[in-house]
Amino acid sequence: MGQYDTRATLLIRVRDAGDRSAWGQFVEIYTPMLHAYCMRRGLQSADAADVVQDTMRAVARAIAAFEYDPERGTFRSWLYTVARNKLNNHFAKAAREPGVARDGLEALPEVGEEDRDAWELEYRRQMFHWAAAKVRGQFRAETWDAFWRTAVDDEPVDSVAEALGMKRGAIYVARSRVIARLRETIEQVAGEGDVMMLGAG
Repeated sequence: MGQYDTRATLLIRVRDAGDRSAWGQFVEIYTPMLHAYCMRRGLQSADAADVVQDTMRAVARAIAAFEYDPERGTFRSWLYTVARNKLNNHFAKAAREPGVARDGLEALPEVGEEDRDAWELEYRRQMFHWAAAKVRGQFRAETWDAFWRTAVDDEPVDSVAEALGMKRGAIYVARSRVIARLRETIEQVAGEGDVMMLGAG
């Protein structure tokens, strides 16, 4: 079944403080998403990096007790709550510092749909690009091109088939194979309840 052999393997492995490989992969996947979220909320890159570091520390402390159960809520929702709390702490601390302009430093407002939607979009984008980078080498160039041009770039199937010298049915088969592998790859690291595909963004 590839690099991992059980669902939610990474979320289970990362609970072991001694599994450096799992934590390294966890950081690789989630750090860009967290950083982009903080930047979108108005932080400078250095401040965003600090909040990401604080978030990762909090996750490291709490993950040992994390029980993967999609019916009780997704991992990405829990991570969103942790990140938002750390971002609130950053704004509150900055607002208390003497000599610092207070405009824009108030704590974040209550969770709104717009903020959650932005988080979900960033999550899907990061997961897609991470998984795409992992699986691309597993397919022939024309198979990948057939998928990317029709599923991501939204080109008409007929024009892509003509350009690649493939039959229309082969385009659909290629796209289906790649999408299935992407879903499987994401599911194996994020958990079944966290698979939200597709869309490169």
